[in-house]
Amino acid sequence: MWCLLQTKNWISHGGDLGNRRYAASEHKINLETAPSLALRWRYVTQGDVSATPAIHDCAVYVPSWNGIVAAVAMDGATLWQTNLSQVTSLHPAVSRATPVVTKRCVLVGLRGPARVLCLDRMTGDLLWMSPDLELAPHSMITMSGTAYDGAYYVGVSSMQQHAKSCCTFQGSFHKLDLQTGQTVWSTYMVPRDSQYTGVPVWGSSPALDERRGLVYIATGSVFSVPSEVRQCQQATGNSSSCIVPSVCYNSVVAVDTRDGTIRWCSRMTMSEIWENACRSIRPPPNCPPRPDPDADFGESPMLVTIQQQGALRDVVVTGQKTGFVWAHDRETGELVWHAVAGPGGSGGGANWGSATDNSRVFTNIANSDRQSFLHEPSQLVTTGGGWVAMAATTGRLLWSTPNPTGQPAYGPVTYTHGGVLLCTSFDSNGHVYAINSYSGEIIWNATTGSTVYGGFSVGCGCAFVGAGYASTPTGLALGGTPGDSLFAFCIPPY
Repeated sequence: MWCLLQTKNWISHGGDLGNRRYAASEHKINLETAPSLALRWRYVTQGDVSATPAIHDCAVYVPSWNGIVAAVAMDGATLWQTNLSQVTSLHPAVSRATPVVTKRCVLVGLRGPARVLCLDRMTGDLLWMSPDLELAPHSMITMSGTAYDGAYYVGVSSMQQHAKSCCTFQGSFHKLDLQTGQTVWSTYMVPRDSQYTGVPVWGSSPALDERRGLVYIATGSVFSVPSEVRQCQQATGNSSSCIVPSVCYNSVVAVDTRDGTIRWCSRMTMSEIWENACRSIRPPPNCPPRPDPDADFGESPMLVTIQQQGALRDVVVTGQKTGFVWAHDRETGELVWHAVAGPGGSGGGANWGSATDNSRVFTNIANSDRQSFLHEPSQLVTTGGGWVAMAATTGRLLWSTPNPTGQPAYGPVTYTHGGVLLCTSFDSNGHVYAINSYSGEIIWNATTGSTVYGGFSVGCGCAFVGAGYASTPTGLALGGTPGDSLFAFCIPPY
């Protein structure tokens, strides 16, 4: 498996099949050279870029919020541009997620309707468009999928919880035929014949374990529940115990790649978090002050192999909006460890993507709600976002570094083989940083000119990142500023 994962390409949001955001073959960007990173080129997209760019054979693929998907050469020249509205006859047609790149396709999901497109990797021409994966109003695809062995795996999300049409949406996960875009199987996160709605599957990239034939995802919150469940919740004061086990909300989920069967589903609801971790004589630092209903997972699990009691153990590690990070046994779903990385919030917490090198786990903490954030080992308390390193075997906190701008840190983190952690900031100048992954020290920074909501991809001696997040009401509400570019920061000489 690892030979497949350690390629020079960055094939999806998570970078590889393990969703690890780890540039395992990148040696040019390391602790000695990172301070010399310089802007090689700026590619104008004329729209916000909040997705992590994809890389294949040193070509960069990126969507922008104006409905354009672009392929860019290593010198910054345009290889092709595709207007999604023109090729689909859908208006508007926008993709917000990282494209998934195969030898044949650049796969993009639409932010409504919930369809997947295959664009020819060499020309940008539309090769196929999937059927609607979900018909409920406001259904969309916000995650970057995973392509493997002739199939494409992707989840469906929704913004229906904010609409008058709420609530009919039921979250689902799909396997598509990579040649045709037709559905092979669909797996729903709630019983189809029930009044449960919600449970979107919306963040980062599914992690795929080739040997086990399992694909791992994480889910969001319920939108609505049957009346008898509401009555139970009012009577008991416990929202999670009243919901039937087959509703995999706020959960880490293992799905069989062959037939879509859910092999295990581990709920990480806020009530359970509070009872298990925070209601103790010595609660961990940064524990939520009270139960909070927003315990969405805004990212999929990562494949990690750890040392435990002298033996190797395969786990999946997942960050959550609550600020918790969870490690589960890949085979059984048993909880191996959990840790508080930082304060949670409606926008995170840990969100959009952690990274790992198998010995450590790195995550952002957005701190969207501006809670007090205690950093270790400095003991500094801030109200902005930051970045955290933990031991992969136990979740023990190694260090945390505050965002120097004092603003949230919504973007996912990226790790290079040379020991460098790349991070982004949501300040109006769009600061980006390189951090020494062993000490947490910031060793390089630059600006992009507008808020950065996404993260870096790394390959071919360069780090690529987009800027701007003001194209949606959500972006504006967060204080996002408009941008129009993709940036290539590289190690000279080029």
